Amino acid sequence: MTSLNFKNEIEQIKFLRTFSEVAEKTGKQLFVVGGFVRDLILKRKINEIDLLVVGNGPDFASLSAKELGIKNVTVFRNFGTAHFIYDDFEIEFVGARKESYDRQSRKPVIEDGTFEDDIKRRDFTINTLTISLNTGDFGNLIDIYNGLSDIKNKIIRTPLDPLITFNDDPLRILRAFRFASQLQFDVDESVMSAAKQMKERLKIVSQERITDEFFKILSSPKPSVGLKLLFFSEVMEVIFPEIANLAGVEQRQDHHHKDVFFHTCQVIDNISDNTENVWLRFAALMHDIAKPPTKKFNEEIGWTFHGHEELGARMMKKIFHRMKLPLHQLEYVQKLVRLHLRPIALANEEVTDSAIRRFVVNAGEDLEDLITLCRADITSKNPQKVEKYLGNYERVMQKVRDVKERDQLREFQSPVRGEAIMQICNLKPSRKVGEIKTAIEEAILDGKIGNNYEEAYEYLMKIKDQFLL
Repeated sequence: MTSLNFKNEIEQIKFLRTFSEVAEKTGKQLFVVGGFVRDLILKRKINEIDLLVVGNGPDFASLSAKELGIKNVTVFRNFGTAHFIYDDFEIEFVGARKESYDRQSRKPVIEDGTFEDDIKRRDFTINTLTISLNTGDFGNLIDIYNGLSDIKNKIIRTPLDPLITFNDDPLRILRAFRFASQLQFDVDESVMSAAKQMKERLKIVSQERITDEFFKILSSPKPSVGLKLLFFSEVMEVIFPEIANLAGVEQRQDHHHKDVFFHTCQVIDNISDNTENVWLRFAALMHDIAKPPTKKFNEEIGWTFHGHEELGARMMKKIFHRMKLPLHQLEYVQKLVRLHLRPIALANEEVTDSAIRRFVVNAGEDLEDLITLCRADITSKNPQKVEKYLGNYERVMQKVRDVKERDQLREFQSPVRGEAIMQICNLKPSRKVGEIKTAIEEAILDGKIGNNYEEAYEYLMKIKDQFLL
């Protein structure tokens, strides 16, 4: 047990003293618990506070809210919890409890419990730390399961046998890897072993919760930490088999291909150094997802993955539906996966303006994100190769800038719009209008005419009869 005291830090959050006074008046024991204490020690930003009441959590929350003049308190009687927002903090009150689980569900049967009952049911030792808000020992750190030592040693452990912890709530397997990825901690061998043994239990967890934890890993400073833990524990095979299938190295004759899983991990870490956009990170995770089904060995040139970018883009719809991802992000991810090889193909000195125009139009407003992905895809350990590839991308971008400036390709579409085509050609809304509009756009992209109304109108008058026959 430690004798550390956080009175000064706690008193900086003035309303915690108010809660302490409510505890004194009502004769209840009150503690700050879990993530707040962990993040206070780690000096991380804090905007959530969990309070443990030895007694009725919702009743205590109502009394505390009244003292602060708060009227909106959300109460979950079945779970013995209550929640409100004050001074930009999300504040949750929970009554001390003990839990038991049915093997077929992760919804616990809850009973009133002691302080010790509540602490031992928590997921990891780093989340068992509490700070007293009671008058006699205000600010004292209570550390029953050596959570402070585990924070100092950067290790994720469970307060109980991890087999029991994960059997009760298998989502904690993903939470272990998420905390390791967010905090860049190691995971105890007993936790890894239990995760491997209990991985099938994750099938009782809702897809939404699995996806939420997975995306928290992707949002962490170094996502490869969590992704590798998922892989080595074999949990990835259960929650995202397409990623697990990326692993493996084969050698034929003198031709060796690198492990796509570890390459992908490096790409995601690279891109995470440059963006917090989780959907760009997800596109990086997906960019080579179709390499396993497209892998072939050519006796003359070695390993090939022809068409993996197109097949990968087509795989996205099924993955989005299975993982219950927001469909409004589908087109963005598909586009980046489909186009991620295009820029390097345009680095050739002889590439035409037409090819550059088509690339600009296809990439649209996501051009910069695509180039960020392509740069992150350079994982060579050879500095000369890296410099060469980066130079190639800069050359492509200079061509793009030149063509965009010259041809005014922003928000590209035919300068002669559909309404004008219908009027000039005496057409009603139909597929034929779209075909004529596309023909004008193709002529602009091929450099036959300029991107302006006059030349587009003249071209329309020239070609319209062939569509009206």
